[in-house]
Amino acid sequence: MKRRNFLATTGVGLAATAVAAPAIAQSMPEVKWRLTSSFPKSLDTIYGAAETVAKQVAEMTDNKFQIQVFAAGEIVPPLAAADAVTNGTVEMCHTVSYYYVGKDPTFAVAASVPFGMNARQQNAWLYQGGGQELFNEFYKKYNLYGIQTGNTGAQMGGWFRKEIKTVADLQGLKMRIGGIAGQVLQKLGVVPQQIGGGDIYPALEKGTIDGAEWVGPYDDEKLGFNKVAPFYYYPGWWEGGPAVHSFINLEKWNALPKAYQAVLTNACAYATNIMTAKYDVQNPQALRRLVAAGTQLRPFPPEVMDACFNAANELWAEISAKNPDFKKAIEAMIASRNDQYLWWQVAEFTYDNFMIRARARR
Repeated sequence: MKRRNFLATTGVGLAATAVAAPAIAQSMPEVKWRLTSSFPKSLDTIYGAAETVAKQVAEMTDNKFQIQVFAAGEIVPPLAAADAVTNGTVEMCHTVSYYYVGKDPTFAVAASVPFGMNARQQNAWLYQGGGQELFNEFYKKYNLYGIQTGNTGAQMGGWFRKEIKTVADLQGLKMRIGGIAGQVLQKLGVVPQQIGGGDIYPALEKGTIDGAEWVGPYDDEKLGFNKVAPFYYYPGWWEGGPAVHSFINLEKWNALPKAYQAVLTNACAYATNIMTAKYDVQNPQALRRLVAAGTQLRPFPPEVMDACFNAANELWAEISAKNPDFKKAIEAMIASRNDQYLWWQVAEFTYDNFMIRARARR
């Protein structure tokens, strides 16, 4: 009797195990995605963030969830990355939201707008201040789900073939500049050009454009801009802390197991921190090399900064009057920026300002 009971009990246990095993297997399915980047492989910092995500996702899922990364142009052109995700050509892309202001200027606010936030402020708003939820509600219109995957930190003001001494020097200047910043500069006479990173050098070299901005010293040195334009301006007031994003096809995102959604979200957050850290380490060294090689550093004159600031606020008012999505996003950003600067004025800025002056003493 006991033997029969034992066999019966064991049988139940075996049956339960037989049922449970497929359930466990189903919770970790094999998923293979393709990701198209808006960046060339030569830019290990910004392109490398997508590879970081893919590596982290694979390691956290024992290679069950694999993301194959393609550089700009291998599947679609750099500025068509989001379209490829929307229409399902690929499951995912790594890009900058402001590349798509032609669809709707609201895209710009998720990444960076002129005189917006610095990197930490942008991250705080997106992660903790309701920014990501606000934009994912907007992205639904384009069958996209967005996750921040990088931040370059404050950028440089770009390379120019001639000096910018007054606002008048901007008149008729042909400049490669991404996103909504081009519309701000257009108010001051600049002719903006939106060109992918890999195409900027030949355009500068041939004189097709008079100036170009990209990111900062490390990437700019890699792209060789110092060889074709001598004047390097700062700061990049249009990108005080630009967020880079992963866009995921909304249907594919919703179909992912919750565990994989969590894995991908955390991989993107990790890549965000790594990207900023890489730039913070590499930019100072690259800047020294550029200056040693003859690059002429120039600050934008206060007159130019003031004119650009006023033009930006005029543009926000004009767009907000006819685009409720943009109005909601820009007002939320400005409120968060101004609130955060209360803290920065007291602590962060005061500390940094002292240390910048004090570093020469040791």
